Amino acid sequence: MLSEDMFYGAATVGERGQIVIPADARNELGFHPGDKLLVMRHPVHTGLMIFKLDGVRAFLDEFHGQLKRAEAAIAATEAEGGEPSQ
Repeated sequence: MLSEDMFYGAATVGERGQIVIPADARNELGFHPGDKLLVMRHPVHTGLMIFKLDGVRAFLDEFHGQLKRAEAAIAATEAEGGEPSQ
């Protein structure tokens, strides 16, 4: 279920395939002219996901760090002869 604070409005696709990101979304999310955006197809639903490129990079860097810590914890547990927790 979507929260009301996640809805910024509607956009119309123009003849050249362009859309305008609503001003409230641009302001809240810090989108500025010249920012690089990553546009991806949603993996399940018909739709698009749009992210600031530097935001995706920061997320993936943090995710990679969490993954490395999890792998180290699993390896340590297995080295002690225990079963990794699920």
